[in-house]
Amino acid sequence: MCGRYASTRKRHELLQEFEVELDTGEEIGPDYNVAPTKQVYAVMSRVPKEEGREEGAERPVRQLRVVRWGLVPSWAKDPSIGSRMINARVETVAEKPAFRRAFASRRCLLPADGFYEWMKAPEGAKPAKQPYFIHPEDGGVMAMAGLYEFWKDPSRPDDDPLKWLCTCTVITTDAEDGVGHIHERMPMMIERERWAEWLDPRVNDASRLLVPALAGRLEAYPVSTAVNNVRNNGPDLLEPLKDDGDRAVLF
Repeated sequence: MCGRYASTRKRHELLQEFEVELDTGEEIGPDYNVAPTKQVYAVMSRVPKEEGREEGAERPVRQLRVVRWGLVPSWAKDPSIGSRMINARVETVAEKPAFRRAFASRRCLLPADGFYEWMKAPEGAKPAKQPYFIHPEDGGVMAMAGLYEFWKDPSRPDDDPLKWLCTCTVITTDAEDGVGHIHERMPMMIERERWAEWLDPRVNDASRLLVPALAGRLEAYPVSTAVNNVRNNGPDLLEPLKDDGDRAVLF
């Protein structure tokens, strides 16, 4: 699974990196410990709504938006279900009721510097699970495959700006060999040459775009257990853990 990641690039960097055409102006600060239900950046392509436009007259426009991590299906009774929908397995994403409609036309890219996973330590070792930070070896931005959905709050009036909630989920796949010893799952990455098709809501069958990416190009190193607490946030969380000589930090 993917339950924590780091996303520290500034908005203007992401606008350039993902060749965003429509800047919504929404901005959030760098986050070194992104956890479920937090606000995150998502790159998506949507047709801008304008009065008087004929259906099909405009193409989707790539934009950068701020959404909440934890997908809330449109049919959900309340948004609390989102905390259990932070990941969608690539093997079932096209069939599961919670994800299939979004997979058909509401796909997004979730920018990340890297993600955290916890490796089970040998019996008797402390900590029982050692956190690792996994990131592209070249320091580039990861484009995690995601889905987004809109949920309408029936308790709010139509003119309430909080009437609509936009949420997302991260698609996961089998971990590539280089990091599979840490955890068996990892986020699905979308290679740059597939971004346009993945984001295009007119592409109905995106299954062919879900192919392994970044094989052999990921680096992993142990980090402090401070990342375990979602209240901790800062660049120090990405610092490699130093072996104090009392225990092996690489299992």
